[in-house]
This record gives sequence, structure tokens and C-alpha cells, in this order.
Amino acid sequence: MSKIKLKPINEQVIVITGASSGIGLATALLASERGAKVVMAARSQNATAELADQINQSGGQAISIACDVSDRGQVQNLARAAIDRFGRIDTWVNNAGVSIYGRIEEVSEDDARRLFETNFWGVYHGSLVALPYLKANGGALINIGSEVSEAVVPLQGMYSASKHAVKGFTDALRVEVEELDESRISITLIQPTATNTPFPQHAKNYMGDEPKLPTPLDKPEDVAEAIVDAAEHPTRSKKVGAMSKVNTTMAKLVPKLGAKVAAKQADRQQYDEPPRHPEGTLYEPAEHTGTAGMIHGSGGEEPEKGKSSNRKRHALSAHD
Repeated sequence: MSKIKLKPINEQVIVITGASSGIGLATALLASERGAKVVMAARSQNATAELADQINQSGGQAISIACDVSDRGQVQNLARAAIDRFGRIDTWVNNAGVSIYGRIEEVSEDDARRLFETNFWGVYHGSLVALPYLKANGGALINIGSEVSEAVVPLQGMYSASKHAVKGFTDALRVEVEELDESRISITLIQPTATNTPFPQHAKNYMGDEPKLPTPLDKPEDVAEAIVDAAEHPTRSKKVGAMSKVNTTMAKLVPKLGAKVAAKQADRQQYDEPPRHPEGTLYEPAEHTGTAGMIHGSGGEEPEKGKSSNRKRHALSAHD
């Protein structure tokens, strides 16, 4: 990896998919704060256009592009828009993703395939579209996996399967590009633990209760820091959050214990209230979400306490 040299973040053009909320939004805002030119992609351009405007008004440089990553043509248009506006691509972040809460045998094949269209094929499209541009001048390709790229979580079996696929694809591509081709491209897999984002609200939900992520939750800004660091410093993979390290280690070294620990997460993924938006964003963009997730159970909803920051990026709202 030492032979690969990446630019300082303030000299980079960064493309980020799924940039309208959660980790993608936190990454776009952090990269912009540190001087990068940012290309924000999401299914709803209205969402990212407002955010890009705020970045530009605060002295940054950003554009927004409507892009459904399951459509190769739209991903190609995203790359062309980045080149047309900024002349190059230095880092490409495949972040767009969605989940389904429900037992595997209950999830319809159509829904399972749609999840893979976004979570796996979106990474596939983004990676292969980005590679020719990155090969031209060197750069970083960063794919967002998960701790469940190695471990699993019940009631999100299809999500776990898709993130395993992302890891296998990313690891194989890294060998071909970095080792066989000796290209000047750093290929990184980021593996966050459960992170305080609108992830549960965006998931399709087959359960009888409102979904949630099991605590403890990391902050999306911590994942954004890992992504921006990988954009500057060649990195094979990076696990973000203590539980990511713990859960993946158990899954690898003591799989029987890991399975029992994973089983205990089933009841910790539900609020004691009926589902609010069971269709989620599997097929349609969401509305009015930001970097952080929501608290449920009191008749209202608000950003989870203790998970926000005074920095300006937390004042922004977003869509997905």
C-alpha cells in the first residue's frame, strides 16, 4: 500500500453516494469542511440540492446529482457530472444502502432482490464506473460494508448477506487492481458497527413493532472520519467502533459463541410500539431525515440524545 500516494483532502474531488442522510451526509459535510470539492448523490436531487446549496453558501464547493445506484446508466451520469464540474475524481465512496427488518423466510424475493440491487449492485456499478477515472490519476475507492460483512444479525439477514457480498467483491477487486495491475488506486472496505443514523426508519419492516438499532451506537461523524482518513491514507480495511471489532472477532474465532450473542440482538432491535413507516425507503426516497436517527416510544420523535454535536453539520436536515 505504501507505493500508493493519495492527495490531501483539501485537494480532492470526492463523489459520495447515499449522501442525503446518515453516514453519507456526515462524510460530505466533513470532507467539505476540510476543503474537498464534493459531489453528493442520492435518489432525490431535491434533498441533496438543498444541502449542496448550504455547503456552497458556507464557502465550500458542492454539487448534487440525482442517482439511483441500482441503475448503471445513472451512475455513469454521476461520474460524468463530476468530471464536467470539477475535471476529475480523486475519491469515490460507495455508501448508498438500505435494510429490511424481518425473518429471511418472511421477506419476499422481490424485496430481497431490491435490497441487493442497492447494497451490492450499487457498489458494483459505482466501483466499475469509478475505476477508469481513478486509474487516470490515482485515487481512492471506498466501499461501505459493515460489521455484518463478517458477523451476522438476526432479523436483518438479507442486509447481512448483502454486506458479506460487498466484502467479497471489494477484497477480490483490491487484489486485481492493487496487486495484479499495480494500479495507483487504494481500495478500502469500511466496516462500521451500529451507527446512530436514520437507518431503521429507512428500512422496510416486516415486524410487528417499530425497528431500531441495538445499543451502543456510534456517531456517524466517527464513520465519516474513518472514510476521510482512508481518502488520504491508503487503507485496506477499517473497522469503526469497538463492537465492530468485538463482533467480527467472535464470528471468526468463536463462531458458536458469536451466534448466541447475535441471537440476543433480536429483541433489542424493536421498540414497543407499532411500525410507523413499514415500507421504508426500499423503493422510494425518504423525507426529512438527517445524520442522526430518531427516538421512538413517547408519541413523538427527536434526534437521539447524546449523539449530536455543536458543529454546523448537525444543524442540517436531509432526505434519502
